[in-house]
Amino acid sequence: MDRLAAMQLFVRVVESGSFAAAAMQADISRAQASKLIRALEDDLGVRLLQRTTRKLSLTEAGQRYLHRVREALVAISEAEAEAAEHQSEPRGRLRLSAPMSFSILHLGPALAEFHQRYPKIELEVDLDDHLVDLVEDGWDLALRIGRLADSSLAARRLAPCRMVAVASPGYLQRHGTPQHPLELTRHACLRYSLARRRDEWTFTRAGESVTVSASGPLRANNGDMIAAAATAGLGIALQPSFISSDRLRRGELVRVLPDWQIEADAAVHAVYPASRALPAKTRALIDFLAERFGDFPYWDCGLFPETTAPAATRKSGSRP
Repeated sequence: MDRLAAMQLFVRVVESGSFAAAAMQADISRAQASKLIRALEDDLGVRLLQRTTRKLSLTEAGQRYLHRVREALVAISEAEAEAAEHQSEPRGRLRLSAPMSFSILHLGPALAEFHQRYPKIELEVDLDDHLVDLVEDGWDLALRIGRLADSSLAARRLAPCRMVAVASPGYLQRHGTPQHPLELTRHACLRYSLARRRDEWTFTRAGESVTVSASGPLRANNGDMIAAAATAGLGIALQPSFISSDRLRRGELVRVLPDWQIEADAAVHAVYPASRALPAKTRALIDFLAERFGDFPYWDCGLFPETTAPAATRKSGSRP
């Protein structure tokens, strides 16, 4: 039995949830896949998978084995990458976890350009605004937005994440424009449910800090939905500029309390396990995204005083 092939197939079966899908990925028959996993279990002397006519599930031993196998396969992949460091271009499968709205608006177009530059890198991207465990779940890289919590992960800042309070002109015409953060308590606030302090909005200006208890008719776990609701006149929202910038340019939304800052140190980061040597494929994507977005990302151009720097000083790429 090819132990490495069996380990790879086992992980594919778990990730796909079926022998048929895993067999297709491995370019073998379903019967061959089933036989290979049976041989692996016989060789180990333990059952890894519970099989029923309706679904597959891991046994307790299978869960432990999956964790170790993923670590081993990552180590093998890294060893191969290091050995092939001299090759003309990076290659291999790269698993990336990224947040939903940012990925749809900006990462998708960027990855199309990245593929043209590195055609031998196969990208597997999972969109989820919840945090994933990179080591436990076998991810090479994740994009995270906001303030990074202390962790064992290494990180590289790719771009600033400027937060803005926004509302539609119609809403402000009907309800008035707040001149101080405390006035937000009298307004309908649209809140992002995955924020660490989803119902507390903090504003700073010239050393003054004001925290407001936000309340209103909508709390949602997707920034695009909140932007659409704000554009329709439902209330005032805190939004990252990478979501709201086009609506601001078109006049569908306007900034509220523009003299106040919100989460001034928030940013878009690439994070990866610090304990691992960084494979060439992962380094290539991080370098590419840092170059394409940078300190003056295209979505902020002209919306903030600090984004009007001369073109020669910009680090971001042009908008696709």
